[in-house]
Amino acid sequence: MMRPLCKKGSLMFRERHRQHRRAGSPPKETILSNVLGEFLDPIDALFTIFFSILFALLFTLSYGILIYHGIISTSFANGYGQELFLTIMGAVAAWGIIDGVLYVLGEGLARRERYRLLQYVQTSESEQDATTAIAYELDFILEPITSDAQRQALYHDIRAYLSQAEPQAIGIKREDLIGGVATVLLYVAAVFPSLLPLLLIPDNTILAIRISNVVSFIIIFAMGYNWGLHTDMNPWKMGLLLSSVCLAMVLVAMLLGG
Repeated sequence: MMRPLCKKGSLMFRERHRQHRRAGSPPKETILSNVLGEFLDPIDALFTIFFSILFALLFTLSYGILIYHGIISTSFANGYGQELFLTIMGAVAAWGIIDGVLYVLGEGLARRERYRLLQYVQTSESEQDATTAIAYELDFILEPITSDAQRQALYHDIRAYLSQAEPQAIGIKREDLIGGVATVLLYVAAVFPSLLPLLLIPDNTILAIRISNVVSFIIIFAMGYNWGLHTDMNPWKMGLLLSSVCLAMVLVAMLLGG
């Protein structure tokens, strides 16, 4: 369930959504852009919340099924709400730390890839080779909105600029660390409302799990709704789609023993 590290793929995903928005219509200001956008890209924040809730649902739904089939007796399950809360929160926090570290590494690797392109352009034996390398990186963004002649002229200007550009530091930056910490905090903060019923109703674990599951799907729907607003899509359809995908992924993971 790890968030993809490939920024090029993530960028392609975002650019395709931008192409479907009305001309002259900027992204609407939502929680994904106003708050989370200060630290993480909106699509990264969306996936982080999605994976956090998905992780919690995998625990609560599995535990509920075990109770339903009598594998765990109702009398034994009741009174273990706090223990279940700590277990899930610990697992989510651990995964958040892993994903946060991968985020920092991913930013550094992406920066290294850009540095490699700069080196290639500056050491290339021919202008055509350098232009081809630049086209490979940018065609997927510019091809739908420009002609061949426009792109070639733009790539020529980019090559001329890069050939004189000074290489920048490619190590870990402060922004990378902030993004990594934000990822960990978002994992924990996103799942806390879903797990709160386990603390508030510790003596009725079955009811607490049911409420927790409802809250989880409400959060997923809300994030899909916000993403629909952010990208000028139908927010209701996006909320229902994201909720359906979340449920399907949980069921697949449970069937496969995950």
